[in-house]
Order: sequence, then structure tokens, then C-alpha cells
Amino acid sequence: MEENNIQNYVPEEEGIDILDIVRKMWNGRKTIIICTCIFIVLGLVAALTMKRTYSVSTLMVPQMNAKGSSSLSSLASLAGFDIGTGESSGDLSPLTYPQIVNSVPFRLKLLYTPLHYEKVDTAVSMFTYAKEYSKPSVMSKVKKYTIGLPFTILGALRGEKEDVVLPAGGDDASPKPLVLTEDEVKYLELIARSVSLSVDKKEGLVTLSVTGSEPLQTAELAIRAQNLLQEEVTRFRTEKAIQELEYIQARYDETKREAEMYQTQLAAIRDRSQDMVGSRGSIQRERVQQKYTVANSIYSEMAKQLEQAKMQVKKDTPVLTVIQPVTVPSKPSNSRAKTLVMWVFLGVVLGCGIVLAREYLPELKKQLLGSGSEADA
Repeated sequence: MEENNIQNYVPEEEGIDILDIVRKMWNGRKTIIICTCIFIVLGLVAALTMKRTYSVSTLMVPQMNAKGSSSLSSLASLAGFDIGTGESSGDLSPLTYPQIVNSVPFRLKLLYTPLHYEKVDTAVSMFTYAKEYSKPSVMSKVKKYTIGLPFTILGALRGEKEDVVLPAGGDDASPKPLVLTEDEVKYLELIARSVSLSVDKKEGLVTLSVTGSEPLQTAELAIRAQNLLQEEVTRFRTEKAIQELEYIQARYDETKREAEMYQTQLAAIRDRSQDMVGSRGSIQRERVQQKYTVANSIYSEMAKQLEQAKMQVKKDTPVLTVIQPVTVPSKPSNSRAKTLVMWVFLGVVLGCGIVLAREYLPELKKQLLGSGSEADA
């Protein structure tokens, strides 16, 4: 038995027979053509009904205004390193800018920014436009009731969620959590896909990319995101300096009122003692004069510190130098022709896969069953 099996064993040739595959695909060309035609129709529907999108990008360079900074320390800060050149503790690395753009407060401000749309006469926010004016595309409806049908059914069974309401009362100055509605959560995900920011560590360049549904709306959204980024970075970097400025401003106002009060008292004493000669008036005048001198010196010193604090705030204020400004896009970023080609390609690949599976699956099944029966024997 073993000798007969050895004699009957013929080693199979390794490799893939390309000509055999081509021949089988030619024999099944009808299936491939039908599948391709179906996908051509689907591609035409998808291309004609898809929403056009527009893309805008702006290029910026952050100017590092650190204490005693040099070009070396600025480059090190861009790379995320601190080389100990005496920079202030409020410095913010550009590597954190993408986290600022992806934060919920940043996206929430963009969501409620008034923008101009072709269908609306006045500027409205993206939230208002999405709820009141925007209509879902045909493909989104098809996707909702085909691939997303289980999620649609689950959402209908769960029902609408009630919005979270913070309890009344408590300290108004204490921090409170940010409460979002279900619609806001959904549209914030749209903002996350529409606005993105990347940082080039080597060149120190910051690129802000924005995608929108209309040319003007996309450009306005990009400008708003650029200005908001400048505001947020300025707030982060100047927070400590502004707190010091507010404290010095309060002390300056207090010492100013005190010095003016003693000055008024001293003038009144001098007026009363012009026609009077006595030690009591002289002593009172000297006491008020001493208090006025001390208060005036403190007031003068606080005035100097106030000017220094104002200069420090301006010094710590970062500047994003715009190299490539925002321009209104002239043509959409997505192409109907590319969409149609992609669907045709998928149809050809699927048709070829069906033909090859129909030809090779029986042989593969026979080999698997044969090896299984031999193992049992």
C-alpha cells in the first residue's frame, strides 16, 4: 500500500498559472460585465447625488516671544524641548496646538460661528444650517437604511435621550462641567472631520486645513478657526501675566486713592493753618505730610510695576505669522469622475472575484475533503 501510494504520488507544480486564471476570467466575462454595469449605474447615482466639498488650507509660523530667547531656544520649543534659557513658565509649545483645535470648547465656538451660505440670506451658524436648511443626500439615506439599518432600529428602540440639566444653586464662581445636547455631540464630530491642524517639527510650520460644503462658507470657517487659534494660544500663554497685571492694577488704584486722599487732607490743613500759629497745627501737618510722602512713593513704585506688567503681557503675547493666507476655493476638492472610476473599479474587482471563486471553490473544497478523508483513514 505504501509503495503504491509513493508510485502514484505526483508532486504538484508550485506557483500560479496565470494563463489558466485569464482563461477562466474570459469564460466568465459575462458575469464580470454584468457586475461592472451594475456598479457603473451605482457609481453614476453616487457621483450625481454626492455633496460637493471644498478645501482650504493656511500656513502659519508661530513667533516665540520668550524671556531672553534666542533662535536656538525658539527652535527647541517648536520641537517640544526646554533647553533652560530662562523662558517663562507660561510658554506653550506649538505641538499642543492640534489638541487645542480638537478640544470641545474650540469646536463648540466654531459650531456657533455665523457663516454665509448660498441658501440663506443672512449669516447663520453651522448648527442652525444643519438643523434647518441642510438636506441629507440620497447616498446618506441609502446608507442609513442599508448598512446603518441596525443602528437606526436600535436608536428608535432606545428613544430620545433627555438632555442633562445641571442642578440650580451652588457657587457660581466654581467650575462646572460642560453639558452638550445630543445634536451638539453629533455636529461636533462633523467639525472634528472638517477642521484639522498639523505641525511640522522640522520646519516649525503650522498648517490649518478646513473642509466645507460651499466656497465662501469654507473660507470664513478657516479664518474663524485661524483667529480663534490665535486667541486661545494668547490666552494660554498670557494667563499668568494677565493675573499679575490685574493684581498690580488693583494695588495701583488703591495706592492712588490713598495718595490723593492724603494730598487733599494736607491741602486742607495748610489752608486752615495759614492764619494760625501753634505747635498742634504744625504737628498735624507734618504727620499728614509723612503719610502723603509714603503713599506717594508707593504709588510711584506701583505705577512703574504697572507699566512693566503691561509690557510683559505684550511680550508674552504670541504671534502667528501667516505665510499662506486663506483664499476662497475656486473648485471642489472631490471629483465626480474619480467617484465613478472608483465604483467601476470595485465592480470589475467584485466580478473577477465572483468568477474566480466560482471556479476555484469546488476544487478547494474537494482538496479539503480529500485531505480530511485521508486523515481519518
